[in-house]
Amino acid sequence: MFKAKVIDTFSAAHSLRGYRGDCERLHGHNYRVEVAVASRDLDAMGVVIDFRELKQLVKGVLAGLDHRYLNDIEPFREQNPSAENIARYIFTSLLPSIEKPLELHEVVVWENDTCCVSFSGDARP
Repeated sequence: MFKAKVIDTFSAAHSLRGYRGDCERLHGHNYRVEVAVASRDLDAMGVVIDFRELKQLVKGVLAGLDHRYLNDIEPFREQNPSAENIARYIFTSLLPSIEKPLELHEVVVWENDTCCVSFSGDARP
């Protein structure tokens, strides 16, 4: 299995509803996002995916989050904009753009240099 990964960033503010502590108040992060796609085979050029193409897909999703108050964006009006939910949001937003034989393998969201979460959904049938 081959995996190709790109890394990008975005800055945003959020507050975690129901959290007892500093994160309940409005605060921001410079998020780092890693997106990995996987394939058993390489294309005719011998690559999993053109990095430029994957970067554009990721940038398209992150543009809707960058310099925003995440609590104002669907689905975060209802669910907390935790790193876990942000990772799932990015994954599900990218999923329709990833065509077979590629599989969206994983999205990792870093809130800072020492704390991250990853989300990998079920493979499509």
